[in-house]
Amino acid sequence: MKAAVFREYNKDPTKVVKIEDIDVPKIKPNEVLIKVESASYNYNDLWAIWGEPVKTPLPHISGSDVAGTVVEVGSDVLKLKVGDRVVSHSNMSCRVCDACTSGREYDCNDRQIWGFQTGPLWGGFAQYTRLPEVNVVKIADNVSFHDAAAVSMVGMTSWHMLVGRAKIKPGQTVLIMGGGSGVGMVGIQISKLYNCTVIATAGNKDKMDKCLGLGADYVVNHREADWYKKVRGVLKEINQPGGVDVVFEHIGKSTFPQEVGLLKMGGTLVATGATTGYDSTIDLRYLFFKGTNLLGSTQGTKAELEQVVHWVSKGKIKPVIDTTLPFSDMVKGHVMMAEAQQFGKILTTPQKL
Repeated sequence: MKAAVFREYNKDPTKVVKIEDIDVPKIKPNEVLIKVESASYNYNDLWAIWGEPVKTPLPHISGSDVAGTVVEVGSDVLKLKVGDRVVSHSNMSCRVCDACTSGREYDCNDRQIWGFQTGPLWGGFAQYTRLPEVNVVKIADNVSFHDAAAVSMVGMTSWHMLVGRAKIKPGQTVLIMGGGSGVGMVGIQISKLYNCTVIATAGNKDKMDKCLGLGADYVVNHREADWYKKVRGVLKEINQPGGVDVVFEHIGKSTFPQEVGLLKMGGTLVATGATTGYDSTIDLRYLFFKGTNLLGSTQGTKAELEQVVHWVSKGKIKPVIDTTLPFSDMVKGHVMMAEAQQFGKILTTPQKL
């Protein structure tokens, strides 16, 4: 089979990622073999190629989001069969520890992100891949492979942030930071699914307009120094001067202190990343005087991914796809992502060279 392999780390993906011929993986009794029809890029694919912030196993196949068809099942597989249309659940955990058996598989000490930390040669950018049955979710016939691959990680992550952690309720006001990002675009749609008022932020006019197209009620440019004052203006306009109920955060250092200040009494900030830096500061008076809830969030459960896929099948969550690349030119996707050229997910099609 063909697979996108790199055998050393490099800041330039074009120098190390090559399409190679390797053996089709052999499945274990609890695994299925998937013919990959669509695979989506994530920023952790770049981290893997760079070898930073962690060293990934070499030689390496990246790719944490795939959708395709089951072509072989192991002897211990119970719920899946050949021909099933499926999408990957990339959060791999032990399934037997206290965290896992309490429904918190994302807190497992042995958790790994498939396609990033796994290997050697075990990821989604290949014509075939293997996964444990517990890391596979069926998709409805009306959900395309492209849509499933595009939404799996960002959708699960966003659902876990807003529904699993922040416990959003209908009628709340939600501030979606970075609404033009993969998680942000889904975060806007989940918030509207819950009939919330959505204030989104984005870094340029084009992305701001697209956030409105996804359902955001208001949008501001978070690259402007007074962006948080503009959010205050929106809150005054909608007669909610006390602040927002929920902040959906993944930008980090450059905006974090202002985000905390925008929360209402008893409001919640849920964070899943820090793309502009992690060494931020906050005014601690906001924390104890206002009863602020600061929550961390990472990945999500298989059940949460199933919820996302369900709402995609109902047309309530619509994955946003920027570019689909043939597999022979798939390294272009890494370059696009590093340069933040896209609005929406970048996909590649391993079966189409």
